Amino acid sequence: MQLVVARIGRAHGIKGEVTVEVRTDEPELRLAPGAVLSTDPASTGPLTIETGRVHSGRLLLRFEGVRDRNAAEALRNTLLIADVDPEELPEEEDEYYDHQLMDLDVVTRDGEEVGRITEISHLPSQDLFIVERPDGSEVMIPFVEAIVVEIDLEEQRAVIDPPPGLIDDRAEIASSRDADADGDAAGDES
Repeated sequence: MQLVVARIGRAHGIKGEVTVEVRTDEPELRLAPGAVLSTDPASTGPLTIETGRVHSGRLLLRFEGVRDRNAAEALRNTLLIADVDPEELPEEEDEYYDHQLMDLDVVTRDGEEVGRITEISHLPSQDLFIVERPDGSEVMIPFVEAIVVEIDLEEQRAVIDPPPGLIDDRAEIASSRDADADGDAAGDES
């Protein structure tokens, strides 16, 4: 099975290094020197990682055969793809690969059907499940412990405890201004 593990960004310096946007929780395993990665578009690869280092909080990679800035810049926006055994599991108990979460049924704690996970969006602050509802609409569910309370791979479902308004339009809006207005009206008779 193939997993996207990074996207190549801009060239760094003049010796063929590139910045990468990491898309794996295991960069030390997937993006280590010697790793051979497929690419999208396929015409730019496969690429073998020669060196890797962190500079100013960003991962920089150099690939075999890429020796100058022009060659590095030509790789920009290329997706790096690793071959992964489908039976392989992440090291941490509460971590999951995207392929394990795709197509899971999403239900509330009460058993109400919400939909099916069709995409996982990896944002800097958190991951989001893109869930297709039975009516064809989509809802975004933050993949955080407070909302996604259980992932059951055997039953192929994700159980959520959504706050009001996340999956429906019945949000409870409470304003302290409304309470103050009631108190002020009674106290203005002085």
